[in-house]
Amino acid sequence: MGARDEEQEQLAVRAAAGDRAALETLLALIQPGVLRRCARFLPCYQDAEEACQDVLLQVARNIGSFQGRSRFSTWLHVIIANGARQTYRSLKRRAAEQAHAETPVDVPDARTTSVIAGSRLDLLDALEQLEARKADLVAPMVLRDICQLDYREIALHLGIPEGTVKSRIHQARGHVREYLLT
Repeated sequence: MGARDEEQEQLAVRAAAGDRAALETLLALIQPGVLRRCARFLPCYQDAEEACQDVLLQVARNIGSFQGRSRFSTWLHVIIANGARQTYRSLKRRAAEQAHAETPVDVPDARTTSVIAGSRLDLLDALEQLEARKADLVAPMVLRDICQLDYREIALHLGIPEGTVKSRIHQARGHVREYLLT
């Protein structure tokens, strides 16, 4: 663990204990990385910024629940993944509501204008479908394939055996593959 990671861990522990100055320093320290990770989920930079703000707000609100059982960065990855997926669902809902309230306009579909953006949206849709059917498979897959955490870290964070993590990731990938191929 680097000096920056160690500083982040120490700030998180102090912030969880109620140190307001540590929380403010922590939020400033993690903001660029949070934005970068949100952008890995969401194809539009403005959407990633919105998700980033939501994630920072969630960290500020929930830092007291950080118990240090796993590293702060692992705890943060979960909040980022959930925040980005929630922003995507919210944007999808808003777009559907606006489509009914306004006259149709030619709005480019990200799936047809950008292969990368379309792939991300397809993956988010697949994860949404998976969550509706088998919610316990989503977190392990997101933490491994998007957040790139190792199996041990995921097992520690989720409180399940490493073998179970591997099994759930395998199952999740099968379901997502099935959805993407249809």
